[in-house]
Amino acid sequence: MRRLFWLGLGVAVGVVAVRKISQKAEAFTPQGVAASLQSTAAGAAANALDEVRSFVSDVRASMAEREGQIHEAVAANLDLGARPASLDPRDR
Repeated sequence: MRRLFWLGLGVAVGVVAVRKISQKAEAFTPQGVAASLQSTAAGAAANALDEVRSFVSDVRASMAEREGQIHEAVAANLDLGARPASLDPRDR
């Protein structure tokens, strides 16, 4: 009975070891390297896209703030005392 237990344990350990080694070996084949590079490139592209979106959002917020400052300066220079409703010629 003892021998059967140790034989079963040895077979189980052997199967696990062979599977792990096969997986590691697959990672070094051309297909495995290509798959690894694709997953890494996809993650990098997603991160870059998020950074670009964040940058565009910051630029838009800064543009809106600066536009408000310009409206106030124009209103003060025209002695209107208030900010004009719109300086866009298409709105007239």
